[in-house]
Amino acid sequence: MLPEELTQHLNTALAPLLTDKIGGGGVSGLERLSGGANNETWRLAWGNTPLILRRRPFSAGSVASLEGNILGLSLVDEASVIQLASQTEVPVPEIYGVFDEHHPIGEAFVMAFIPGESIPQRWLTDASFEHARGVLAYQCGEALARIHGIDRANLPMAVGPTTLSRRFEAAQSRLHAFGDVSPALQFGLNWLVDHAPTETPHVLLHGDFRTGNLLIDNEGLAGVLDWELTHQGPPGEDLGYLCAHVWRFGQLEKPVGGFGDYADLIAGYESVAGWSPDLNTIRYWEIFAALSWGLVCQTMGALWQSGQGDVERAAVARRRSEAELDILLLIDQWETS
Repeated sequence: MLPEELTQHLNTALAPLLTDKIGGGGVSGLERLSGGANNETWRLAWGNTPLILRRRPFSAGSVASLEGNILGLSLVDEASVIQLASQTEVPVPEIYGVFDEHHPIGEAFVMAFIPGESIPQRWLTDASFEHARGVLAYQCGEALARIHGIDRANLPMAVGPTTLSRRFEAAQSRLHAFGDVSPALQFGLNWLVDHAPTETPHVLLHGDFRTGNLLIDNEGLAGVLDWELTHQGPPGEDLGYLCAHVWRFGQLEKPVGGFGDYADLIAGYESVAGWSPDLNTIRYWEIFAALSWGLVCQTMGALWQSGQGDVERAAVARRRSEAELDILLLIDQWETS
């Protein structure tokens, strides 16, 4: 959809939603931001108030039959989860309007703009964020504990529970669907099955809590973004995912997101949850995250080849080899430690 057409639809849809909340006005400065392999992110202003639009440029149903689809929640359900999180101390944007796939705007929601830096290559190394990096691992532990404490009874139906064995089966199915072209991914899956932890009570997981989906300011964590992969599972999954090599953006000596240490993450979590996550469990889920990322890369390639999405998907598909190497290195570290 062209920006001019999208602006017209937004003006019509937002006027009755925003007038009583942030005053009158109209859409100006509509600009698509970079990134986002599944969904578009647009910056705009309503009068003098900056806003963000999250929009899916195609119907989820249009790719539902593709094996290995990783689109995640509908944006309608994602908005619902963010609204639940807003009732905690987790920093999330206020949701102003939600639209389904039948709306002229398309499947989308409009939310408040939170100031902060999201580009990892900037805040992971810039001296002006040194204080933020020093406190961020602890803050992330706190935020994850609060997310995990959200009452699951209020979740959308799409955010249902599953078992680890079913997830293993789904991963195996996807490897078969892609032609069993990666012995490293298969080896990783086999290892994860053989070393699977005991099933623990499920909590609400963010599902994509990582460097790149966090807004950072001078005081640390300013916002938690991109809830489309929210699901239910064991708490260690979110913690291990944040520590995955791919989300350290080259800062491998800092296991928590490229900015912090395990001890601070665990301490922050314990300060809210009242119990201390096990480090070996976190490391197990790091390996699981490497496998998941490899499957995402393969899926992105399949979606690109099917004609769905843009060149960002092709770029992600090329990174499968990184995930394969991570799996081998992480398992070797586990076995020799």
